Amino acid sequence: MEIQLKKNIQLNMKRLDLYLIRQFLTILGISILGFTCIFLVVDLIENLDRFIDNTVPWKVVSKYYVYTVPWFFNIALPMAMLIATVFSVGLLVKRNEWTAMKSSGISLYRIAIPLIIIGIIISYASFEFENRVVSSGNEMRSAIEQKYIKKKSRRKMKHVYNDVFLQKKEKIHIALGKYKVRQKSAEGVTIISMSEGIILKRIDAKTITWIDSLERWAASEFSIRTFDENGYEIDVSIPKSDSLIQIDFTPDDILKQGKLPDELNYNELTERIVQLKENGVKTTRWEVSRYFKISFAFTNLIVVLFGLPLVVIKPRGGLTFGAGMSFLVIFFYYAFIKFGQSLGFKGVLEPMVSAWIGNVVFSIGGLLLLLFARK
Repeated sequence: MEIQLKKNIQLNMKRLDLYLIRQFLTILGISILGFTCIFLVVDLIENLDRFIDNTVPWKVVSKYYVYTVPWFFNIALPMAMLIATVFSVGLLVKRNEWTAMKSSGISLYRIAIPLIIIGIIISYASFEFENRVVSSGNEMRSAIEQKYIKKKSRRKMKHVYNDVFLQKKEKIHIALGKYKVRQKSAEGVTIISMSEGIILKRIDAKTITWIDSLERWAASEFSIRTFDENGYEIDVSIPKSDSLIQIDFTPDDILKQGKLPDELNYNELTERIVQLKENGVKTTRWEVSRYFKISFAFTNLIVVLFGLPLVVIKPRGGLTFGAGMSFLVIFFYYAFIKFGQSLGFKGVLEPMVSAWIGNVVFSIGGLLLLLFARK
């Protein structure tokens, strides 16, 4: 009899979990669709004059938003997670199902288990989605802006790149102190050819300029040094006049290095940071952006922790109160994590601390609310 009773309880809890998960996922889907559509319409209205002024074809506009929608989806996901948490629990309270559950000995902690598991799964899926889809979509969107939207471009075209580092075929390392896009010229140039970790050739030039008709670089005030297989210098050449030199890179290779952090996935960011550090370039902004990719994904779990107690704090009118508070929470959450990110960019906080400080603060707040809520 006792065994049968335990089986019945387990079966009922499983049904409760499935009921709650189904309700949560339904609200989540509707919320994501709603937020994404709102972002899409607002962005289209905001950019309509840019598209018209630049006479951008509608096919290109459609392609632009195909690449933009994943980014909107990723931003909307934490908001939708919070709304889904508040409404799925709030509906239990409104229908008096929460009261029946409490009288049966079911606590808020027990209800939280399936939602927290969903939060963990979606956090991981969000990271992978950003890594595989959003970053490449941002890159394609920026490419469309650069090609078709010259006037009133949201992304300012850079005319000068500082501290550029290129690596070709893992054997040629190129460092440019400054590159001027319009002039197609670089200053403070160092080019190193290596084999199995040993320098074979090194070119240092004050300036190099790309000659379109010849598809080569013209170097001024430069030197060429060659080394033997043991790394010892065996020859030095310092031409007195400007000369054409054969270098295995083009201006297009340099422009590709101008990608923003949100156009690179986690692995690409890691590789870029390593390359920049090897060349002695400060990487604070890049490191903050890399850590933020992980911390933002975990936002989906933290808003679940924060949303669970919002409804049960005030049983009467809890759904209305929870809905109102959820929008307030997400506003302060986004503001706080952006504030932490800006402190990291300025070097006030360590990159990891700046990326995670918002998550840590709101995690503590959510756990405290969950601890003191009516369970």
